[in-house]
Amino acid sequence: MSGPFLRITEIFYSIQGESTWIGTPCTFVRLTGCPLRCAWCDTEYAFDGGKLMSFEEILESVMSYRARIVEVTGGEPLAHPGAFKLIQLLIEQEYTVLVETSGAFDVSAIDPRAHKIMDLKCPGSGESERNLWSNLDYLTERDEIKFVVQDRSDYEWTRQTIRNQKLDQRLENGSLRALLISPVWGKINLESLASWILEDELPVRFQLQLHKQIWGADRTGV
Repeated sequence: MSGPFLRITEIFYSIQGESTWIGTPCTFVRLTGCPLRCAWCDTEYAFDGGKLMSFEEILESVMSYRARIVEVTGGEPLAHPGAFKLIQLLIEQEYTVLVETSGAFDVSAIDPRAHKIMDLKCPGSGESERNLWSNLDYLTERDEIKFVVQDRSDYEWTRQTIRNQKLDQRLENGSLRALLISPVWGKINLESLASWILEDELPVRFQLQLHKQIWGADRTGV
C-alpha cells in the first residue's frame, strides 16, 4: 500500500466550513495542483509545491485525528489519478468521505460510497467553459452541487442553470442532496443575494464559509 505517491499540500483537522456538512469536525486532505484558474480562487497556495506522500503515510496522518469525516480536496483532487484509490482506501477504513471537485473532471469513477460536492462554475469565475455537464448524470442522493457567485450576473446564470438542467426537480425527487449558493468572499452584498434567492424561491442553501468567519480569510490549515 506504500505506493504510488500523491502530492499533498496539507493534511489538517478543522471545522467543516461549507456544504451540508458545515460545522462538523473534519480532517482535510488537500492535494496539490489545479489546471483551473478561477478569478476568485482562495487556495492558490495549493497550485504547486506540496510533499509526495504514499497512501500509507496519508492514512497514518488522517488516522492521527479523531474525526470520522474526511474531505479530499485541492487544488483539484481529481486531476490526480491516484485520488480515486485514496478515496476508496479511506472508505474502507470506515471514514465518511467528502470529495470537493471543480466539476471539470469526470466524477464517474469516484467510489459511489463517497459524497461528492461538485462546483458548476459561473461565468464570473472565468472557467465556466470547463464545466463537464455529463457529470450531472453521475450525481446521486448523496451529492451536492455548489455555485460560487460574485455578482448579479452569476446569480442569474445559476438560476437559469438550475431550471434548464432541472436540478430543482432532482431535489424534489431525492436524486440530489442539496444545491448550494456560496458568495465570493467580500465581492457581493449578502443581503442582496439573500433577497434574490427569496424573491425567486430558489430551492438552494445559502452558505457562508464558516472557517473564514472563525479564522479569517487568509489563514491556511483551517
